[in-house]
Amino acid sequence: MNTPALLKAQSLVRAGDIVGAEHALVALAETEGDRALVVALDDLPPSDLLAIIREYDVSKESVVNLLVTPEQFARAVVLERRYNDLSHEHLRGMINSVIFREGCDAGEFLHAIGDTDGGCDALVDYLSDKADRVEHFFQYSTFDLFKYGDESKAKLVDYDLAADPDEHPRLSHEEVNDHDWMELTWTLRYVTPDLFSEVLTMLRTRWRDHQRMEALAEAALNASGADEEKAPAATLGEESAL
Repeated sequence: MNTPALLKAQSLVRAGDIVGAEHALVALAETEGDRALVVALDDLPPSDLLAIIREYDVSKESVVNLLVTPEQFARAVVLERRYNDLSHEHLRGMINSVIFREGCDAGEFLHAIGDTDGGCDALVDYLSDKADRVEHFFQYSTFDLFKYGDESKAKLVDYDLAADPDEHPRLSHEEVNDHDWMELTWTLRYVTPDLFSEVLTMLRTRWRDHQRMEALAEAALNASGADEEKAPAATLGEESAL
């Protein structure tokens, strides 16, 4: 379906005019209806769709974000890593703006992302700086690291993910309705449990790797400091001998 509006949007994306591309697609929806836009998005390359979606978040809505289907969105999400955004700020913004939109079935979107090659990696990226909180939620059904003791309880515990260890009261959806990482984690666990297990396993692996790298860096820093302390002492000894 290479409509003039679609071709114009693709051309504008390649020219770097993302806002103009979004306006061209909005114009299509206004003249031919929302369904026409949904059909057109199937023919828009995922990389172009991603370029448009990642420019908008919950504070700046886009008609494209409101109408994109789970499958279309999933194809775009897995390409986000190409931007090499280490903060994953755009990833979180675009996911939040789409899966938590009014009337949306967040579980359906998460299923679509999980079923797409690279989708689980994207969800791990989304949660990468919340690994301790996600682990704590799995163990104690709360995001409060101090509710059942001190912060040490946030450490990794090798629970069998096939058996949910939760013996604590389950948080209601209203208690985590932040349209952000807590709600996404809650949805993963209670709406898409198999996907949650896969994401948590990958998140644990990445967390362990990060802790290992931090330990190696600290050891190297300590070793460097020890060498610097020895050097002045050796120099002083040589001067005394003279």
